[in-house]
Amino acid sequence: MALKPVVPEARKPVVPEARKPVVPEGRKPVVLALSRSGEATAHRVAAALGVQVHGRKGRVNRADAFFSNALDHARDLFAAGVPIVGVCASGILIRAVAPLLADKTTEPPVISVSDDGAVVVPLLGGHRGANKLSAQIAEALNAVSAVTTAGDVALGIALDEPPAGWRLVNRGDAKSAMAGLLAGGGAEVIGDAPWLADLPKGDALRLSCTMMQQDDLGAAHLQFAPQRLTLGVGCARNCPVDELAALVAEVLQEAGVAPEALHSVNTISLKADEPAIIALAADLGVPLRLFEADVLETQTPRLQNPSDVVFAEVGAHGVSEAAALAQAGDAGEFLVAKRKTANATCALVVTPGPLTEFEGRARGRLSIVGIGPGQAAWRTPEVSRLVSEAEELVGYELYIDLLGPLAVGKERSDFPLGGEEERCRYALEQAGHGKNVALICSGDAGIYAMAALVFELLDRGPDQMGVTDAARRVDVVCSPGVSALQGAAARAGAPLGHDFCAISLSDLLTPREDIVKRLQAAAAGDFVIAFYNPVSMRRRTLLAEARDILLQHRPADTPVMLASSLGRPEEYVRYRRLDELEVDEVDMLTVVLVGSSHSRLATLGEGPRMYTPRGYARKIDGDLAG
Repeated sequence: MALKPVVPEARKPVVPEARKPVVPEGRKPVVLALSRSGEATAHRVAAALGVQVHGRKGRVNRADAFFSNALDHARDLFAAGVPIVGVCASGILIRAVAPLLADKTTEPPVISVSDDGAVVVPLLGGHRGANKLSAQIAEALNAVSAVTTAGDVALGIALDEPPAGWRLVNRGDAKSAMAGLLAGGGAEVIGDAPWLADLPKGDALRLSCTMMQQDDLGAAHLQFAPQRLTLGVGCARNCPVDELAALVAEVLQEAGVAPEALHSVNTISLKADEPAIIALAADLGVPLRLFEADVLETQTPRLQNPSDVVFAEVGAHGVSEAAALAQAGDAGEFLVAKRKTANATCALVVTPGPLTEFEGRARGRLSIVGIGPGQAAWRTPEVSRLVSEAEELVGYELYIDLLGPLAVGKERSDFPLGGEEERCRYALEQAGHGKNVALICSGDAGIYAMAALVFELLDRGPDQMGVTDAARRVDVVCSPGVSALQGAAARAGAPLGHDFCAISLSDLLTPREDIVKRLQAAAAGDFVIAFYNPVSMRRRTLLAEARDILLQHRPADTPVMLASSLGRPEEYVRYRRLDELEVDEVDMLTVVLVGSSHSRLATLGEGPRMYTPRGYARKIDGDLAG
């Protein structure tokens, strides 16, 4: 079922949601229904998991989204890191994802379910949640879960997949430790960890369940650290990364606790873009959580080192202590009160038990993605992953629609053509409130698209209609896409085999005289030229003017490629001589590629092929002459 586009108002107000932060969950699975015989089972699975059904077009009656090619769609979801539950033969899923298999520690779960719902088979990702997910599905369907992971079969547990709130300190030793248990050894569990209670007893393996540092870890001794510690940090602007890292390492060492016992790194929202804090959270492998000053100020009665100086600076009497307490909640107590260096502070708070939820908010992220011409096969796996991770999609409604099932279920804000600045500002401000936002562009986001405008808004001053300080602190990610000129060149053959340039013929943002100047320079330089925005409803003369300028510098029979709706079902490619190029057969969805004086249009076995020689023939002739 297609989502109805929502067009924001010209200046849509951006107000942070008044809601308690929830636990960051892994990406939700998608249930694939490939046939009518498995359709009912697919919906039973989806209902049990609270997720969506994607159905094969023409084969399934009811679904949240439809796809045309099962292999392509499953491959696209897998590349994006989305767990897949396919109600189909296992072989279909295996053939779909096989070309992408590389690292079992990062690949998402893939599960097949028989059409009748009798058998559930976790194919991939057994130690990344597939076995648990398979068991959940089997319970809902009263089916058999055909788990084949040795540890799960023999012991009912995978040591390298502890439950939420726990981290395995020496993960690299888990495989050998599990092998020892499977060979008949037993384990001694030290500490309170009910989830390990059913392991066979013995002295072959020691499992220490404690946040305190252990010295003799190895294949015979694993440590599971309960995430009972919240770390609060603060620092001066542009604090050296090593200074903050060293301070935290010293505090952890002094307290005698394992870094894996940390639940989160916490600070004030003003420090959302502080490189030292961002690097610290990344190195420790835990989330960075941010709190507004007024939230931190509520912790003042609990602070051991309140500061009027800090209050005058940021609006709260403490940052590191207050942030650690705000994350830990009322039961948290200081393990280490504020410690400081010249540029950094940190504090450590401990809770009675492992933490599995998160207070505060995440640092916002804006992913500026180019989706190529629109078809999934030309969309990079990185772009698919960023779109899948995003909470909200922002863009021109056609571009979001081109994402197909990948956009289903996402919050989306559609903007019309001509609303580019409002579109980018809205996306930045949404990310400034801690959301993960994807700004959707066709082609490549950095080529005649929104990436440049995003950075322009970030670079503008407050009096130049820029963006708020919160928006300036977001994480901005640019991901490349297949540009129109690349797509056209690939369809043609190799017209960009030598020097080329791209020129937009739109005079909405570029003065007409500048466009003419660039046309003349490109013509004189004998570049292959890709014309973007060649015509519009009101602008019909610049393409003809460009043709006439080029004819002054290159032959009348110079090949020209016209490529419309590249990568879409209505794709239309044709070739013309330069002197026969007519404006009326070009529209805004057409890329015009004009060859240089050296470009050729060759008639080969499968039809015309346009290419521009690099000069190898001249080199060979020179070598022979020499």
